[in-house]
Amino acid sequence: MLPDESRPPTDEDPRPGGGSGASRCYRHPEQETGIGCSRCGRPICPKCMVNASVGFHCPDCVSGDNRQVRQATTRFGGKPAADGALVTKVLLGLNLAVFLLAAYVLEPWLAEDLSLFSVGPQITGFPYGVAAGPDQWYRLLTATFLHVAPWHIATNMVMLWVIGPSLEAALGRIRFLAVYLLSGLAGSAFAFLLAGGFMNSLGASGAIFGLLGATVVMYKQTRTPLGPVIALLVFNLIVTFSVSGIDWRAHIGGLVAGTLTAIGLMYAPRERRTVVQALTVAGVAGLVLLMVLVGTARYGG
Repeated sequence: MLPDESRPPTDEDPRPGGGSGASRCYRHPEQETGIGCSRCGRPICPKCMVNASVGFHCPDCVSGDNRQVRQATTRFGGKPAADGALVTKVLLGLNLAVFLLAAYVLEPWLAEDLSLFSVGPQITGFPYGVAAGPDQWYRLLTATFLHVAPWHIATNMVMLWVIGPSLEAALGRIRFLAVYLLSGLAGSAFAFLLAGGFMNSLGASGAIFGLLGATVVMYKQTRTPLGPVIALLVFNLIVTFSVSGIDWRAHIGGLVAGTLTAIGLMYAPRERRTVVQALTVAGVAGLVLLMVLVGTARYGG
């Protein structure tokens, strides 16, 4: 039996055209349309049409797809980057630039104002450097970019280039920079806490030891054979305690801070990763601040 074409269309009739017989957009009922979402079939007006590989999709289907697509991250929650070693390269360049400026451009007294201590309180009789108060605490950071000789900066930068890129690629730029800076600051703070104004500690070694500790944690977490990195760490520790003039306090302070920070960053549970990682960074920063406060109270007079 043939359908009765003479029957007038109703509002529920999905066929296009025919005045009130046209379908109406599910989001804009005042708009008549003859187009439906190619995924769910709901009628959509031109305002709601989203181009798809086949036909059009409605906004709800598109937003549902976006929710299902997870943003790519590094293994430990960082944002992937085309150049996974950018921060490492910037740190290399910054250390080299500061070394050249301090050695060949700046007046000696200007370079001294960047170091942890220049004239010790045992000579002046007054607190000096970090011990003078919060307005001098910038030295804790600037001292990590100063080096005493070409061999000093060369050994540190070679180590940074050897271990930096792989660690940065795994952590992401921000987390890698956090490990580096916290390790350097902790090295300076620990040296200040134990030696006060009697030892002028400078150089990137504290930060480098922190990266070494973080690399050990990364190898352990990823089940990578630990032999090579442990051998490298042991060798550097032997040099630290056997060569005169090396501040072991900065090395140990950086090593401990870098290891602790890496544990929090790399073993944070996925469902609470951001919170745990933020608390880890804040906790290590708090330890650095505590060492500085105790040292300032001890040596500040």
